[in-house]
Amino acid sequence: MALVQVFTTVGSREDALALARAAVEERVAACVQVIGPLTSVYRWEGKVEERAEFLCLLKAPREGLERLVSFVRDRHPYDTPEITSIESPYTDDRYLAWARAETAPS
Repeated sequence: MALVQVFTTVGSREDALALARAAVEERVAACVQVIGPLTSVYRWEGKVEERAEFLCLLKAPREGLERLVSFVRDRHPYDTPEITSIESPYTDDRYLAWARAETAPS
């Protein structure tokens, strides 16, 4: 199995850190990196929006993807959040073992 990385954005650093802490505390992500602020440009309800957001990069073993996605969907402050994932073609065995241990149900 490999590692997956789930991407989502939120509107504030506080929301990003709250999501990150909760994901790690509830063992659905082994690690979350918060990046930002960054600028997002998108169309919403017929008009082009531009706003500062923070990117959360949540990492978990592939077998925990559905649990992680469900967690993000349930906790996300947006009505229609971006929730995307990529599977790493390579993950160091030691890092993957650590991620599995950190996301194992207690």
